[in-house]
Amino acid sequence: MKFTLYTSEADDRPIFITGNFNIWNPKDVRYQLTQIDSNNYFIEIFNEFLPDVVEFKFTKGGWENVELDQYGNITPNKKVFKSDNEVSFRVEKWRYNWGPFKPEFFPIVEIISEEFYIPQLDRHRKVWALLPFDYYVSDKNYPVLYLQDAQNLFNEGSLYGNWEIDKKLSILAEYGRGDVIIIAIEHGSDDRIKEYIFDNDNVANGSEGKKYIRFITDTLKPFVDEHYRTKKDRENTGIGGSSLGALISIYSGFLYPEVYSKLLIFSPSLWVEPNNNFPMMSFRVPFKTKIYLYGGEQEGSKMVKRIQVFENYLKRWEKKNLFDFEFKTSINAQGSHNEFYWSQEFPRAIEWLFYNNTENPVEVTPHQDTIEN
Repeated sequence: MKFTLYTSEADDRPIFITGNFNIWNPKDVRYQLTQIDSNNYFIEIFNEFLPDVVEFKFTKGGWENVELDQYGNITPNKKVFKSDNEVSFRVEKWRYNWGPFKPEFFPIVEIISEEFYIPQLDRHRKVWALLPFDYYVSDKNYPVLYLQDAQNLFNEGSLYGNWEIDKKLSILAEYGRGDVIIIAIEHGSDDRIKEYIFDNDNVANGSEGKKYIRFITDTLKPFVDEHYRTKKDRENTGIGGSSLGALISIYSGFLYPEVYSKLLIFSPSLWVEPNNNFPMMSFRVPFKTKIYLYGGEQEGSKMVKRIQVFENYLKRWEKKNLFDFEFKTSINAQGSHNEFYWSQEFPRAIEWLFYNNTENPVEVTPHQDTIEN
């Protein structure tokens, strides 16, 4: 079967076709189109690889670079019959690193407190809430994700760049996947390492991770649940971060599995626990916990290996009936240890953790506002 494509928006990125014939892998080198000129492409696929009804999309290497219509809106999946033999299509626009971002879907960013008191540490910390764009015109209750290192999550001008979670949440909302409240906790600057190290004075003299975990679980979460329309149960509560922020989130999930069912773990600093000696509570019935693990191959020779070893430990703990794990591991061959790559991974993690998808949305009904625009 031959697929031909004309695109009016030309750039140097290769084009791929993805669909129900390759488990929606958006960057499958077997399905890269051949370029004729700057606007025209084609691919021929053996019939035996295709189902009778072929459902597909074109991408430029990922869901963050998927096709759009002329107004920048999500396109529905294309559907053709294998018996058609040859089909032609036109793509007007493409996403570029998840953009364009539509202001009408941006989350409502509120400062919970400039100086939220941490009784466990006798310190104060700035804390934000990022609410779904329609929070104040809906009556819904929402799941909550607690994220570390708020300075690097969405604030322009942050020293190392930021995850742009406000922009990424707008994309998820456009797809109908944005019903999540994010609570962003500022790190403690000079106290960051001590607060994110659980109990290892060899790494951080006077490590305070135990107290920090209790702050989020025993102080901040009850406050958030009282002041916002949250789904308070563990099934709708997650915690996460990157680097040391990911490490303290692992501890949180293992010590409070009755509170957290979802862990977003990006580039975790597993070197702190080379033997994976994570303390965990023992319960008669193991808690089902979803863990999204991400790492980049350019983060150092041991990052990916440590993640793989950690994943094997998860499987062992599961066999011991300590946990009932469901985990997804994402390794980026180009990924280095910085906010840009964590930003790219954030929508994928949110969707898998809270919407049970293994890939980014491939067939959703765009929000009504998108259709009208």
